[in-house]
Amino acid sequence: MAKIALITGAGTGIGKACAHELMHADYHVIFTGRHIDVLKAAIAEAEGSAEAITCDVGNEAAVDRLFQKIEEKHQRLDLLFNNAGSFIAGKLIDEMSVKEWQTMIDVNLTGSFLCARAAFSLMRRQQPMGGRIINNGSISSHSPRPGSVAYTTTKHAITGLTKCLSLDGREFDIACSQIDIGNAASDITAAIGAGAKQADGSITPEPLMDLEHIAEAVRYMAELPLSANVQFMTIMATKMPFIGRG
Repeated sequence: MAKIALITGAGTGIGKACAHELMHADYHVIFTGRHIDVLKAAIAEAEGSAEAITCDVGNEAAVDRLFQKIEEKHQRLDLLFNNAGSFIAGKLIDEMSVKEWQTMIDVNLTGSFLCARAAFSLMRRQQPMGGRIINNGSISSHSPRPGSVAYTTTKHAITGLTKCLSLDGREFDIACSQIDIGNAASDITAAIGAGAKQADGSITPEPLMDLEHIAEAVRYMAELPLSANVQFMTIMATKMPFIGRG
C-alpha cells in the first residue's frame, strides 16, 4: 500500500513542490491549506494519488478534524511535512502590533505544534507503529534578517520542537527532522531576489534557487528507513548571505 503523507501549506510554493515530488514517489499525498480551490489546482498539476482537505493549522478544532478524517479514511499517517508558515518582515519590534505577532505565532509555531501533536498521537497508536515528522525551519532558525523579530522567534522555537520530538519519539519509532531553507524561488521570495535589506543597512539582490532542489531534499529525508534520520539539513542558494550574514 502507498505510504500516506500530509503536507501543510501544500497549495503553493515549497509545499506544492514537495507534494508533487512525493506524488511522483508513489506516496498518497494529502494536500492541506485554507483554500480548497488552490489545493485542487495544485493537485491537478501533477500525476499521482492525492486528495485535498482544507484546514487552518492554527485552529485546534480544525486540526483535530483534519486528523480525524485521515485516521478514518487511511488508518495511519507515515509522514507529516510541517510546512505552512507566515512571514512579516521589515518591522522593528516597536513597530509590530500584538495582532501581527500573534498571527505569526498561531501559524508558524502553534500550527506546527498542533499538527505535530496530532501526528505523533496517530503514529503512536497505528500498526505498525511509527512515522516521520519533518519541520520546515529556516535560515532564520540560525540567523535573523533585519526587521524579522516575530518570524525569527517562531523559527528558533521550531528547532526546539524538532529536538524534543526527536527525543520523545524514539520509544515509538517516530523520527523528527528539520529542513532549513534559504532563498527558494517562490512568490514569497520574489522581493528578496529584487533586493533585500542587509545587516549593514544596504539593499542588495540575493540569489535564489529552484524549488525542485528543496523537493528532492524532502523526498530524500522522507524515504529513509525509520532507523535513520537527517536531524537537520540546511539547503540554500549557494551565494545567499548566511555564513557571515552579519
